[in-house]
Amino acid sequence: MQSGLHEEAKATMARAKSNGNSAQSSATIGFEAKLWLTADKLRNPFEEKMPRLVAELESQFMESAKLEAAIRNNLKGLGYK
Repeated sequence: MQSGLHEEAKATMARAKSNGNSAQSSATIGFEAKLWLTADKLRNPFEEKMPRLVAELESQFMESAKLEAAIRNNLKGLGYK
């Protein structure tokens, strides 16, 4: 099944690239995106993705806290609370 999805996605991409009609290309690319999402779900089950996604989110939270502290410090330096 995955191989069939891959081949269909490749064919869809080829059609989208060769199509000069932007409205039709948009629809095709929208379909292509859904197709790739479906194929990705089949390749990488949720249980395998979740630990990586949680780790990425934790890293982003830490970076967010650092940036917030820097912004608050800059505002304080300018006389704002």
